[in-house]
Amino acid sequence: SRYYREVLPGEIVKISRHDVQTLDVVRRSEGDPSAFCIFEYVYFARPDSIFEGQMVYSVRRRCGQQLAIEAPVEADLVSTVPESATPAALGYAQKCGLPYVEVLCKNRYVGRTFIQPNMRLRQLGVAKKFGVLSDNFKGKRVVIIDDSIVRGNTISPIIKLLRESGAKEVHIRVASPPIRFPCYMGINIPTKEELIANRPEFYDLANYIGADSVVYLSVEGLVSSVQESIKARKDNNPKSTGKIGHCTACLTGDYPVELEW
Repeated sequence: SRYYREVLPGEIVKISRHDVQTLDVVRRSEGDPSAFCIFEYVYFARPDSIFEGQMVYSVRRRCGQQLAIEAPVEADLVSTVPESATPAALGYAQKCGLPYVEVLCKNRYVGRTFIQPNMRLRQLGVAKKFGVLSDNFKGKRVVIIDDSIVRGNTISPIIKLLRESGAKEVHIRVASPPIRFPCYMGINIPTKEELIANRPEFYDLANYIGADSVVYLSVEGLVSSVQESIKARKDNNPKSTGKIGHCTACLTGDYPVELEW
């Protein structure tokens, strides 16, 4: 297979063995910027996906670099929970000048944790899901890069696991901002009450999850990481028109359309 092109927002495409035809493009209101879901870049998409002319992997690495600028920490090594946040962790390590080292390996014989019927089983599942590469971090200060913390359940047993296996310090850095608001555009985000960013525990999150520190990427940092190369291409293309826009509603509560109830 080879990359052909992106489907435009509002475009209806017919693909046949002969060609690719545009049947229609539903136009946006004049002057409205597009509102591509920013969380596609953070979490949902495969790293080799290409959106808006850029590879998701490259955006995630930039998010890690930006996180290193915003939230550096005195530490010995950078790692991640395998493996969705690996590009961000590599970006963070590169920017900080710290080594990227694996601290966990996936246990391929254990099933998915999110389908376990209750919290206790989910947490046990997380602990069984990973093997600990303790020789790599014993007695050291570890920075774990995560792509998002939604409820806070998954990261807690992992921090406990690392401490019990000899980590001197465990600092958490999150390569996206806290999710605070529901998505009305079709993404199944947990209820407002379930989101850790809306709970009282959020104000002492490090203590709640057992970390030495926790810092999230800022909304501005995420937006600049996503838009950096899009802006550069627009600046180099005199024919380029239209504003760059991304939906950040789950992070900011600023919805791209009026909500009608």
